[in-house]
Amino acid sequence: MPGFDALSPEAVLTAVETAFQCALQPLVTPFSSYVNRVYGLEAEDGTSYVAKFYRPERWSDVAIEEEHQFLQELHENDIPVVCPLADSDGESLAEVDIETSTGLHSHLFSLFPKRGGRLFDSEDDDSWRRIGALCGRLHSIGSKKKSSQRIVWTPELATSSHVKAILQEEILPRDLQNQFEDVTQEALETIKPLFQGVPLLRVHGDLHRGNILDRGEEGLLLIDFDDMAQGPAMQDLWLLLPGRRDETQRETALIAEGYEDFRPFPWEELSLMEPLRFMRMVHFIAWCARQRKDQDFSRHFPDWGSRGWWIREIEDLSDQKALFV
Repeated sequence: MPGFDALSPEAVLTAVETAFQCALQPLVTPFSSYVNRVYGLEAEDGTSYVAKFYRPERWSDVAIEEEHQFLQELHENDIPVVCPLADSDGESLAEVDIETSTGLHSHLFSLFPKRGGRLFDSEDDDSWRRIGALCGRLHSIGSKKKSSQRIVWTPELATSSHVKAILQEEILPRDLQNQFEDVTQEALETIKPLFQGVPLLRVHGDLHRGNILDRGEEGLLLIDFDDMAQGPAMQDLWLLLPGRRDETQRETALIAEGYEDFRPFPWEELSLMEPLRFMRMVHFIAWCARQRKDQDFSRHFPDWGSRGWWIREIEDLSDQKALFV
């Protein structure tokens, strides 16, 4: 992605200053994000910002705007999130053209106020109830509308297409293709019936504890809705737990206590926990396959795609499948 890799500090500063009509200090701090390019900025008046430049061809402008609309809905309902700022045209999504040797490349970006906090750590029973309550509030708003542009997190609409894309890329060693196809197809045939009739709502999509900040007296803050999806409530809940279903019954019960202050806990979706973990593993493989030619990919994932890597990955998928087949 020549244009994306060519985002220089000067280009970032110019793009943000032009779109948001602000004067920035000449300092750009890259954050550790591979999917998008994320930078810390500071205005001359001392205000701190975070600029997010979205990875090309990942989401359409309409899909990103849908995420921003969801954030605004959550904010209006007093759910602690960070909303993007409006540019000089009143829009939350701006665009910049970057000139490279391969031509002109357009990039979408947004600007957010910077919010600090420590990573959420579930230290006691009350912490689990707190995060359960926050998820209940999140899903209460998420259930009010549907997402039309984001991935639908079901085996048929997400994982099946991921498996197909991986096989079409022809990146597997030939003698391992059948093993990969067999393990994924057997798993999909088992889990597809489990999703029948399960309500789908707008979910965070990547709600591990690294995307929850604890701001002390201000409470918890949800960040990074980049993987927002239409999916079962359990897609957010299982990621919070410190182990597998049979290892986390106590934590699940505590989360449910807080959750049920705002909406019924989806006890009937507990059977989806390990299938959803399997789906996430396949999703990651497919994502890597799409990004493998990026300039920095091999630095972040040096062993990806080797024969040994595929053998380990198929073994991991097989082990995970054994938990529900």
